[in-house]
Amino acid sequence: MSTCEILSSPLNYGGLTLKNRIIFAPTTLGLSQEEQLERLRQIAAGGCAMIILGDVPVLPHGFGPSLYTKKGRAWYRAVADAVHAEGCLLCAQLHQSDSNIKAMLKYIPGVLTKRISMEQLRPLLNQEVGPYITGLPTRKIKEITEGFGRAAELAVEVGFDMVQVHGDRMCGSFSSTVFNHRTDEYGGSPENRARFAVEAVSAIRRRLPNLPIDYKLAVRQENPHYGNAGVLESELGIFVPLLEKAGVTSFHIALANHGELADTIPPARHPEFGKEGCFLKFCDQVRGLTRLPVCGVGGLTDPEFIEAQLKAGRIDCAAMSRQLIADPAWPRKVMEGRPKEIHRCVRCNKECLGGMMAHRGVHCIYERKGS
Repeated sequence: MSTCEILSSPLNYGGLTLKNRIIFAPTTLGLSQEEQLERLRQIAAGGCAMIILGDVPVLPHGFGPSLYTKKGRAWYRAVADAVHAEGCLLCAQLHQSDSNIKAMLKYIPGVLTKRISMEQLRPLLNQEVGPYITGLPTRKIKEITEGFGRAAELAVEVGFDMVQVHGDRMCGSFSSTVFNHRTDEYGGSPENRARFAVEAVSAIRRRLPNLPIDYKLAVRQENPHYGNAGVLESELGIFVPLLEKAGVTSFHIALANHGELADTIPPARHPEFGKEGCFLKFCDQVRGLTRLPVCGVGGLTDPEFIEAQLKAGRIDCAAMSRQLIADPAWPRKVMEGRPKEIHRCVRCNKECLGGMMAHRGVHCIYERKGS
């Protein structure tokens, strides 16, 4: 049987009981709904405690299936039913894009004529984030932050057990001096830049006093610089207490986005984040600021390594994406003492990140091998 006693043990995760310490991290899969449903079912059947479904739109006109339409609600309910049938919990990552739709339109002709590649489009769109965030009217900001509360209510209605506020994207861009150049109550000081995220969390807490609220805390690193949205390491001491006071019940900690995708989804050869548990150093900093549960992520594949981090108290649970795509049964194999049977993610990024970038959807090299 498994020697990973802590990893296999239950956890009170902000009021929600997880059967073990493994979570499927929020992932843009880029698959058809039918393929995505089957992929999520397989991951749930593999034994993880909870799946975080990425990019659930906060507002009615967001990208992807909508909580505000009959068709969208039916899709989310089908996911919840499939995941719950396998003894797994489901969390909705409430997502508000910071993309400037009007600015995007000017690049469409270049994309259609292939003068602008998808790789070239990403930095162009990132350049539009700052002006968009800085110029967003206060009335619209209030509408969006209140939308987090309504979206959370709808998520619970269709079967989600928990919500996660996506602390990257719009929350992260408001948090960051790279993008936020406002001079009103939403800009300037760290306390002001935290206001958008705090209001989003507070809107959920007002409507749903007992709902567990996870927060994806996107951390921006300097020396060397990685990530453009999110919270500077030096500002965590301001942001974490404010978010906890607003109603956050756990923290899911990762590197901030809006740089290269290979930084937030780092391959094994990455110059800064190539090692197992590459983002756990950010968890160490947050751990010193709160007693709430902390979830770590970043190239986690080795059961013994994860067990050691849990035992040391660096993290309370571990989130994985690529490893559970490579082998959805990773948790079950670990719990049953069969670690040698695991298809270990080698962090090559060929068919996961590569598949997404090529519009084939997220896959794995093991699929080609028939494993």
